[in-house]
Amino acid sequence: MIRPNGQSDAYHDFADVLDIAVYEPLPDDWLVGITDVVDSTSAIASGRYKDVNYAGASAIAALGNAWNSFDFPFVFRGDGAAFALHPERREIAASVLQQTASYTRNELQLDLRIGLVSVKDIRSGGSDVKVARYAASETATYAMFAGGGLNWADRQIKAGRYVIPPGLGHSTPDLTGLTCEWAPIPNRRGEILSLLVEPRDQVEPAIFTMLARRTLAIFEAGERGSHPVPDDIAVTQDVEEYLGGRGWSDVVSNSDYRRYDDVLRLTLDCTPEQSATVEALLIAARDRGEISFGLHRQSHALMTCLVPSRNPNSHLHFLDGMGGGYTKAAAMLEAQSGDLRSLAGT
Repeated sequence: MIRPNGQSDAYHDFADVLDIAVYEPLPDDWLVGITDVVDSTSAIASGRYKDVNYAGASAIAALGNAWNSFDFPFVFRGDGAAFALHPERREIAASVLQQTASYTRNELQLDLRIGLVSVKDIRSGGSDVKVARYAASETATYAMFAGGGLNWADRQIKAGRYVIPPGLGHSTPDLTGLTCEWAPIPNRRGEILSLLVEPRDQVEPAIFTMLARRTLAIFEAGERGSHPVPDDIAVTQDVEEYLGGRGWSDVVSNSDYRRYDDVLRLTLDCTPEQSATVEALLIAARDRGEISFGLHRQSHALMTCLVPSRNPNSHLHFLDGMGGGYTKAAAMLEAQSGDLRSLAGT
């Protein structure tokens, strides 16, 4: 059941949130927010991986700090974020998002596009916004989204609708607890794979669920389930203080290397054989008209961390690939989706 803050009961097995039937719709008057770094591909090509990820996570940190609570549904998407909020929070959200876009422009020299869309408008456009929660550990819970509404909103905002312009001043959002100053994490099994898999509109949810679970099972058969964050890193005193005194094992368990936000989104440390097996599986599904997908292989992963000052135990760790990650995988996926829209005359 969805509560007023957009929260619902959490699932502890990631495979459960691949079943769209477990998701619950948000109320019509709620708002969906989307941010993304404009032309993040160029920034990544120049080696600015950390800046792009920091800008991508900045709206989550700024909104949570402004409300003194991270109890709203949100998801990190590499070069941006998506989130949902109660209509009573709209005024504060718009102001904070403008500050965030102004900050990324002035301090990072990155153009952060931001927009807010009502759930009612999304449903009028033929999509939906449904939410489920996945408990990665006892202290870290991540929102998952289904229904196609995030992707619909993203396309509208990129087309110039529902956009909120950046603030004109130099006011700084509160980004307390957000850092991207971790050393890149090398692969140990062959490669860091960034993978995106999106169901096509006409496909029965059960078909996608079965495919997604088959994909997941291939990676889970590997060592440590293909988790990209090793569990044997020595933690310095500074890191211990940043994490509020908790150990590295909590960083591992709290990491969001698997998520679903209208797209299955994975960052994995896997063997070339595993990624090749999955790629062949996905090519066949794409050719059957079931999915679009994108992937990118690289040597290292990046981690952007958020430690809420009011509840440091619930520290969150967002994963992406260092060599372009989700941004490059998204370019491959969008090329497939764009071809489909062209064929459909849309």
